[in-house]
Amino acid sequence: MLIQWYPGHMHKASKEVKEILPQVDLIIEILDARIPFSSQNPMLAALRGDKPCIKVLSKSDLADPEITLQWQNYLEREQGVKTLALTTEQPEKMRQLTELCHKMLPLKAGSDKPIHTLIMGIPNVGKSTLINILAGRIIAKTGNEPAITKTQQRIDIGNGIILLDTPGMLWPNVENKNSGYRLATTGAIKDTAISHDQVAFFAAEYLLQHYPDLLLTRFQLEKLPESEQQLMETIGKKRGCLRSGGRIEMDKVAKILLSELRAGSIGRISLETPAMMENELAELVVIREQKEAKKKARKAKWKGSS
Repeated sequence: MLIQWYPGHMHKASKEVKEILPQVDLIIEILDARIPFSSQNPMLAALRGDKPCIKVLSKSDLADPEITLQWQNYLEREQGVKTLALTTEQPEKMRQLTELCHKMLPLKAGSDKPIHTLIMGIPNVGKSTLINILAGRIIAKTGNEPAITKTQQRIDIGNGIILLDTPGMLWPNVENKNSGYRLATTGAIKDTAISHDQVAFFAAEYLLQHYPDLLLTRFQLEKLPESEQQLMETIGKKRGCLRSGGRIEMDKVAKILLSELRAGSIGRISLETPAMMENELAELVVIREQKEAKKKARKAKWKGSS
């Protein structure tokens, strides 16, 4: 599934980020701990150069703790960044972020000049909640709908730190189709922009493979269904999602599965691991090479016929 949901304010924000980066001392990128790869913006890696960067794995209370630790080790080793796994249930731990900013810029910390920090992240990743906790007051709008923040904000949170907040940004086209499904599964994309059924079937297949015990417990199943279709039908029967004639109302089942996964009701679930991403990136390279070869072949054919 290629994601094309890219509201106009996001395009504007990406241009603004490029313009303000020269004023920035440090970058904080908020990632969804359940999908650290799919929720990071590849534009940032290309733009930040050697600027210090902290990757915050938000919503870590919803993610598989063992896999979150794998991601922290991977990001720090491969990308040369600092990481923090946070949750809104631990506001005191969130405030450690300001201490880390000062530790990473000791020369700035000892001067009268504030640390200018760019904070960014995809929609619905918890960025606004984090800003409000750091500032100790309500500044940024929060909500379960993605794309709440529409304009850039400059926020003095005290302790010698100024945050430059940007709207939550997706990139114009998520090339890895599985990343698109993962973003949709976690709610980073407005539900009106996707098919519930497709996303729920993706989630169901993944859960059957990686978290079968959680499914058995949550939906009180006597045995594990053999396919995602059977899982959806079983959930539909148990939750009363039936139409006349006993047919399963799949859209309703899809909404139940996705809402309970997003809320953590099924359990602590991570939708990707570093090893999975390495494999998918390798596959993506092959796909790109095949596309490029086809493109060259079409050009050659066109030139030969002209």
